[in-house]
Amino acid sequence: MRNLRIHILVTVAAFAVILTVLSFATRNSRGQSRTPNTKSPVKPAVRITEARADNAATVFAEAAAQNTILANELTWTFGGKPQRGWYLYTKLIEKTLNTHNGSGTTDFAAALATWQKKRGLSQSGVLDEDTLMAMIASWQSDRLKNRTYADPNQLVTGPSSDFYDPSRVDELRGVERETYDAYKKMIAAAIADPALDLAHTTNSELAPTEKYFKIISAFRSREYQDQLRLKSPNSGPAGLAVNSPHFTGRALDLYVGGDPVDTQDANRAIQVKTPAYQWLVRNAERFGFRPYFYEPWHWEYVR
Repeated sequence: MRNLRIHILVTVAAFAVILTVLSFATRNSRGQSRTPNTKSPVKPAVRITEARADNAATVFAEAAAQNTILANELTWTFGGKPQRGWYLYTKLIEKTLNTHNGSGTTDFAAALATWQKKRGLSQSGVLDEDTLMAMIASWQSDRLKNRTYADPNQLVTGPSSDFYDPSRVDELRGVERETYDAYKKMIAAAIADPALDLAHTTNSELAPTEKYFKIISAFRSREYQDQLRLKSPNSGPAGLAVNSPHFTGRALDLYVGGDPVDTQDANRAIQVKTPAYQWLVRNAERFGFRPYFYEPWHWEYVR
């Protein structure tokens, strides 16, 4: 009887072992069938992101190469005159795009693509004619809207020391009051900037020997503007406007280098490289002045 019990126990134990082995094998087999590929599912997404980044880098590299060429070669028209390239406006363009990177860089192209998107243009990163025209339209829209002829009571006569030509007669030294106040504040800031190294007096006025930032012209009467147009019959609307913002007394021509008011490309190329002009591009807006892009010396008080 005892032997029978032992036999039964041995049999049960053996059977239990067999069931355990079979169960383990089944689970292992099912697990393998469910996970045939142990690679992380995240990796394909990473590869897609990297591919997109590589593609964007390629696009902007190509755009940068085109911008390098177009900066000097793009043909367009303004004021009835054929123009070539946009290199004269690079500093204004960089200010508009809020970038300090050169126009031949991929970062410039990327910043331009962002601006193009906001304007509903093709996000190519290439500063082509359509983009340049849109940018010029934006600059022009920031200029004086109200060009009402100035009343004499709105004008002050600036001292001859503020003018590029100190012999300029009184009637040609008129400036609208608020514009003149803003100009003096801007000049004080420019004098305080050691990078400009402007010659100045002890009371923060430009020295008689200093030419930069001096006023070339402010208020002009209609009669005086007509005389200028007769002297420069080929200036066209891009140069001497029939309805000039100078009639308001709120437009200032400031000396920024070169020949004071010569619109030849060679002269403007000199002007846009001077520290004075580049300082104005960066800072004039803080004092209420906006540029006329075509003339580096021309700034309008728009507040």
